[in-house]
Amino acid sequence: MINILNKAVRFFKSQIVLCISFAAAIISMFIIPPDMEYLKYIDFSVIIMLFCLMGVAAGLKNAGIFEKITNGLLKFAGNLRVLAFILMNICFFSSMLVTNDVSLITFVPLTIMLYNGMGESKNCIITIIIQTAAANLGSMLTPVGNPQNLYLYTEYDLSIGFFLQTLLPIGVFSYILLSLLCLLVSNDKIELTHQNSEHLKYPNLIVMSALFIVCILTVLKLVPHAVCLVIVCIGFLIEPKLFIKVDYALLLTFIFFFVFVGNISRIEIVRDYISGLMNGHELFVSAISSQVISNVPAAVMLSAFTDNARELLRGVNIGGLGTPVASLASLISYQLYAKSKGALKGKYMSIFLIINFAFLIVLMLIARFVI
Repeated sequence: MINILNKAVRFFKSQIVLCISFAAAIISMFIIPPDMEYLKYIDFSVIIMLFCLMGVAAGLKNAGIFEKITNGLLKFAGNLRVLAFILMNICFFSSMLVTNDVSLITFVPLTIMLYNGMGESKNCIITIIIQTAAANLGSMLTPVGNPQNLYLYTEYDLSIGFFLQTLLPIGVFSYILLSLLCLLVSNDKIELTHQNSEHLKYPNLIVMSALFIVCILTVLKLVPHAVCLVIVCIGFLIEPKLFIKVDYALLLTFIFFFVFVGNISRIEIVRDYISGLMNGHELFVSAISSQVISNVPAAVMLSAFTDNARELLRGVNIGGLGTPVASLASLISYQLYAKSKGALKGKYMSIFLIINFAFLIVLMLIARFVI
């Protein structure tokens, strides 16, 4: 019995958002009993695209392309500050294509290995925190960069022009701030010894690149979602393990929140209250909500109560900064670091909170008064 409870506690800790979304969906079902309307709640196009993109990103990683790019860029690093700047750029730009969490899962372990080999614990912490912020902020610049963007892009039927007009200015300011943040890393000379002996798996790389293009064309509404799903599933046959690389917990989280949001939007008093709260305050409410329930569920929940896609997009993306739960990608970085040898968890968290809330406040002010 105790063993079962321990497993339940571990599962809850590792999948907090999933458990919360499940509980919210179940509770809402007692208020609005299941009926045919439930079938309209779930946006299957979002579920399909998340499934395809997560699998393809894992395939590209397994093909060795990220390691190859990283090794080439790291040759330019002559000191720790330049190294941090390179690692920041890798996360910032790669997250636009393969999502923020995949970017961090790929490159944070490399950072830990490099810095631990040099005995640079403090600079390691700062660099990982910079990488995390870079992945969260870089991913805002494309519809496929993170789950909340993909959802809102589909939900509001946005054009790529509107999307870029909304988020590109914030992305530019973010990049400048991230570059300045690298000055916190010391400029001590280093000598990199990291070499990756693995070669590119060209057949896999070609197939995954082709599948990624199909996914992008689908996001741009040039290929039907059902066609994309079929093509991607056929492509995965070259590496069947990709089917289990997909984060099904995230897909279930979306489904549960679709049910929850669908139900509460049918409760008139709740719908009127949240709509009134959101009216004219979409940026602030979405950013604050993200601090508590994470920006992905915040995007799903609040989209049912506002037509202001512009401010909601900005709010949930900027809202990924702040607390560790504001973005699931931030939790991934922390977990990777916490498991490393000699991890200073308390120091990491204190620096993380200072930097993230500073960024959150600055970008909120920029979004509200400058752009």
